[in-house]
Amino acid sequence: MIEILASPENWASLLTLTVLEIVLGVDNIIFLAILASRLPKEKQKLGRRLGLGAALMTRLALLASIAWIVTLNDPVIMIGDFGLSWRDVILFVGGLFLLAKATLEIHHEVEGDDDGKEVGALKATLWVVVLQIAVIDIIFSLDTVMTAVGMSDHFEIMATAVVAAVIVMVFAAEPIAHFVEEHPTVKMLALSFLILIGVSLIADAMHFHIPKAYLYFAVAFSIGVESLNLWAKNRRI
Repeated sequence: MIEILASPENWASLLTLTVLEIVLGVDNIIFLAILASRLPKEKQKLGRRLGLGAALMTRLALLASIAWIVTLNDPVIMIGDFGLSWRDVILFVGGLFLLAKATLEIHHEVEGDDDGKEVGALKATLWVVVLQIAVIDIIFSLDTVMTAVGMSDHFEIMATAVVAAVIVMVFAAEPIAHFVEEHPTVKMLALSFLILIGVSLIADAMHFHIPKAYLYFAVAFSIGVESLNLWAKNRRI
């Protein structure tokens, strides 16, 4: 590893990949915070930590099996000139999962529970939450891993970037989770982001590419508006 980092080009790849992993990990943190909020209070912190551990393992496993990951772009279903690869199928299913999960959570936030009981579809146990985080992280990580492979030829650099990003996520997960829980409007905004990401995944699976810059701008604009709302609210208190 020391010999690899002796090259300035490899240092640049490591820093770029680390920043990329951190930025693209924000949606994971939001999803993780919302899923963990379905757990009992005393298990939420453990759920977030185990979820991040599962995310780290799945990303490293994807990097280690990159020769197989690349083949996911090969068409397996042809309908005329339209071809679907396993990557498209995974993204489509993942997008539907995000849409369903976010819609159920929004319904729960708006309608509440009947007679103080949990909605059956929203009941969660620790290992169910961790499993959901691990599965959805695979979907979120596919494009990130492919990008990483395109930017570096060294597994050590890619793995170091992933580990560094997860360490940052460990420290960011707690404050973000508490902030989302304490501000219902922010939680609703986060759920809306998940719907946006779900639609983007489905569109990508159907070969209709939505530029990431558009999504980031929409998210940044919404966060800016919500920040102004919170600032105005705090001034009135």
